[in-house]
Amino acid sequence: MTIEVDIVSRITERFSQLRDAEKKVAMLVIDDLAAASGYSITQMAEEAGVSEATITRFAKAVGCKNVRDLKLKLAQSLAIGQRFIHESPDQSGIQGVYESIKNVININRKVVDEQDVATAVEMLQNARQILAIGMGGGSTMLSQELQFRLFRLGYPVTAYNDGLLARMVASTADANDVMVVISATGYTPEVVEPASIAKQYGLKVIAITPKESPLAEVSDLVLPVVTKETDFIYKPSASRYAMMALIDVLSTELALSHKRRTRDKLRRLKLALDSHRGGEDRQPLGD
Repeated sequence: MTIEVDIVSRITERFSQLRDAEKKVAMLVIDDLAAASGYSITQMAEEAGVSEATITRFAKAVGCKNVRDLKLKLAQSLAIGQRFIHESPDQSGIQGVYESIKNVININRKVVDEQDVATAVEMLQNARQILAIGMGGGSTMLSQELQFRLFRLGYPVTAYNDGLLARMVASTADANDVMVVISATGYTPEVVEPASIAKQYGLKVIAITPKESPLAEVSDLVLPVVTKETDFIYKPSASRYAMMALIDVLSTELALSHKRRTRDKLRRLKLALDSHRGGEDRQPLGD
């Protein structure tokens, strides 16, 4: 498998080592990637005020096979989006971070279907065990969050955050088990493939993911999330709060479905914690 190197970073890193004429080409490219990727070698030479031979030398100096390879890598950099190349004027500040979280939660609250939630609750109630699958920085934490919410209610649940292990678990699970797969994109192979394997062995698959994603297509039930990414790339994605809210919805509904058992479990949990740590009465239970 070939791993593509970010050409913009490579040009920046090697800039000081370039000849003066090659630096002119580098500045032309960095200033306008879109234009540079579309220039012919003659146009690029004219715009930079250098010879065509300099363009060829520049391409090789930044690790490209030739000018065509350089243009291909420039096009690939453009494909990821200009917001990762040029500075965004949006400087959100502290209040902006909170506002973006609030906006994402409000958007996602409108797409939650109560009947789908009820169906998910019924599936989880009847599960022999619950397999929570999540990969990557956000979804790993959220699959563990699902485990932390449900085990205290008496549900047998385990989070899996390794792609190979998730495939192994999916292939050895029972048809009475339920898999909950969490993904902000729904495209990551390490979550889509275990879900597909689980389906082949008769498991029910619940996905917390965007609609019409590959993960959504292989799942029995989708609790959709809407991701709203802005051009301000420095702030972490707020979409994980929408997924966490769905986890809270599920855990609350599951707790309410067996109130007596829930009270017993939570009372025992509080007793174990209070005798260990002390403190005020209304502390969060283990958080």
